[in-house]
Amino acid sequence: MNLTPRERLIVALDVDSAQKARALVNDLNQLAGMFKVGSYLFTAAGPDVVREIVSSGGQVFLDLKFHDIPNTVASAAAAATRLGVRMLNVHAAGGAEMMRRTVDAVFEVAEKERIQRPWVIAVTVLTSADAVTLKEVGVLNPPEAQVTALAKLAAASGMDGVVASPREVALIRSSVKMPEFLVITPGIRPSDSPLGDQKRVMTPAEALKIGADFIVVGRPITEAPNPAEAARLIIADMEKAAQAPA
Repeated sequence: MNLTPRERLIVALDVDSAQKARALVNDLNQLAGMFKVGSYLFTAAGPDVVREIVSSGGQVFLDLKFHDIPNTVASAAAAATRLGVRMLNVHAAGGAEMMRRTVDAVFEVAEKERIQRPWVIAVTVLTSADAVTLKEVGVLNPPEAQVTALAKLAAASGMDGVVASPREVALIRSSVKMPEFLVITPGIRPSDSPLGDQKRVMTPAEALKIGADFIVVGRPITEAPNPAEAARLIIADMEKAAQAPA
């Protein structure tokens, strides 16, 4: 995918009000390729905050991780498509039928209403999870094996890509032989940033070097004294990967 480092940066707007989100979008609109609206902001501010970002010219990754019966998830994804988002996600653990019906619903709405079709992405294993977490919920696979299995299921179900830890990007690329299959990586931290609740992390440059298409960065930007400067430093780190010899 021929994108600049800036276009590959997704800034996570994990804040509690439309006002805070608006201020960040105003500061970062020329620096971020996309803004992630997750359950925190969406619950606090509702779908209007998505509409506002889209109206301002920003692209939105709607990160609500839909996971329900196939009809409900497909309907929710259709509604998200009407909001004008560029990307949305579901949990791959919802199964093949749920993912297939979601993709079909998004295609149908986009074609019928002549609007841009968003990328539909499947979440594999959360970056806050490790082998202990998986075992707690009855998954005996280690994270790497579980991510690989779910990525292959997502690809077979027609999804555009997956969300996965940067630690699993190489495994996904070797398991899913589809050049256009997107890999979006949260758990990105500059080398001098605290990990917070993330367990499987990499720096921005490292993630791009191993084949990530997009990186998601939240607190290192949004909680920085100067978010725009923090974003510029991350983009500069990403450019190192772009300039590195193949």
